[in-house]
Amino acid sequence: MKILSVQSSVAYGHVGNSAAVFPLQRLGHEVWPVLTVHFSNHTGYGEWRGPLLAAADVADVIAGIDDRGVLGEADAVLSGYQGDPAVGQVILDAVARVKELNPAAVYCCDPVMGDVGRGMFVRPGIPEFMRDTVVPQADILTPNHFELDFLAGTTTRTLDELLAAVDAVRRRGPRDVLVTSVLHDTVPEGSLDVVAVSDAGAWAVTTPQLPITPNGCGDVTAALYLAHLTTSGSPAHALAATTSSVFAVLEATIAAGTREIQLVAAQDAIAVPPMAFEVRRLR
Repeated sequence: MKILSVQSSVAYGHVGNSAAVFPLQRLGHEVWPVLTVHFSNHTGYGEWRGPLLAAADVADVIAGIDDRGVLGEADAVLSGYQGDPAVGQVILDAVARVKELNPAAVYCCDPVMGDVGRGMFVRPGIPEFMRDTVVPQADILTPNHFELDFLAGTTTRTLDELLAAVDAVRRRGPRDVLVTSVLHDTVPEGSLDVVAVSDAGAWAVTTPQLPITPNGCGDVTAALYLAHLTTSGSPAHALAATTSSVFAVLEATIAAGTREIQLVAAQDAIAVPPMAFEVRRLR
């Protein structure tokens, strides 16, 4: 598979394309990374250096790929954090161009906006832009529980409420939705759910809730789910493979005692997911 991935990049650590590209390559996929920023490190450190690329520069790089006559070979477009609506529009233009050249291509969007305990951490206007403009264009969507509630305009506390919220979002465009960091009223204490929903049904995996929340895990999750779903055609398999690999990355990160996720150390569990968690069919 060939993937056009339009995301941020950091020299030190693993977020954005610096988190997504290696796992995709480890699975054997060709990735064309287009950078929206190139920072020294992720912004969670509070200090960083490097340029924020202008929307016109991002568009120019994509146009250069198109000039090579290969953009139609892309099987998927992947995007994550979109800090500027102008860059978001460039991504949507790229999606439209790829699909014009290859109608079978899919767009996987990780609608990065916020999280429980932190609230929204993007610029004002970005959440509404994601909800109203970007999400309807996505084929695959990977929000966390907090982001799903915003996109659906509701607060979900039960599994049935969560599935209803996913259905509401799916009616607006995306056919496949993966919801991460799900906490509903029947999740065992110390655990969390990951839920996948498609036209074929809904499934969940329960994993232990580990005592770390490092940057970049959402970027890895979106990349892996796109890869496994597209190659297998099975949301249940993609859910199992993705959660197993991400959990292994988190375990390696805890073992190393580092702030940055240990993608290289856990690469074997990315290439061959241990399939450590049972998948439950919800409907």
